[in-house]
Amino acid sequence: MKEIYDVGIIFRGFILVNNIFKELPKQKEMDSQKDLRGAFISAITTFTESIFNNNYLEYLESGDILFLFKMAEIKSSDSNIKEPLILYCLTRKTIKNPDKVVKKFREKAELILQAFIMKYNNYNFTEIFHFENFKDELNRYFIKK
Repeated sequence: MKEIYDVGIIFRGFILVNNIFKELPKQKEMDSQKDLRGAFISAITTFTESIFNNNYLEYLESGDILFLFKMAEIKSSDSNIKEPLILYCLTRKTIKNPDKVVKKFREKAELILQAFIMKYNNYNFTEIFHFENFKDELNRYFIKK
């Protein structure tokens, strides 16, 4: 994937871990922006899943940005049920074929979510700083070597 801006994992509307590879064009730094992005992505994916009979949003286009999503479920230590876990990626929209970018993302996303769930299933999700070390996994899958 050529030009990735941001990749992260969202649980209960909060970004647990993310990696900013490149700043978004025309972006102004604001501390609340990360929280707003997590809440927006969580809300829009939950909305589409409930409206469209458990089919979730795969991607969303906005200007030159492509928002990519992959859903999974994970159980936290403070709940008896599995809850939505969302891996997202913000990338530059390719004019030619956004479906190709979506397919490439989904292949990587499946592996990342499996690794995250194996590591953090039944974990306490209230202390977000515990997830910072998963940034290395995000790098491993999205940085070409």
